[in-house]
Amino acid sequence: MCRNIKVLHNFEPHATSEEVHAAALQYVRKVSGSTHPSKVNEAAFTRAVEEIAHITAHLLEELVTSAPPRDREVEAAKAKARAAVRFGTATA
Repeated sequence: MCRNIKVLHNFEPHATSEEVHAAALQYVRKVSGSTHPSKVNEAAFTRAVEEIAHITAHLLEELVTSAPPRDREVEAAKAKARAAVRFGTATA
């Protein structure tokens, strides 16, 4: 899975359309192997991003969980701490 695609389910506030679009764009980039499609492939690339974003939004609306919603700021702090350990920038 592409590391740039973030979990969007079970957050308060809910994922924005921009976040869903960004995840769809990262997915299409990963699958196609291209960050910027050629002119001949641009329409297919754009259509794929829009369709995946649309389906992802529907998926997020329909998912059900009994877990309490996660806090974006807390999750961001956890990710920052993991990155600090991973890349050796953690302070002891």
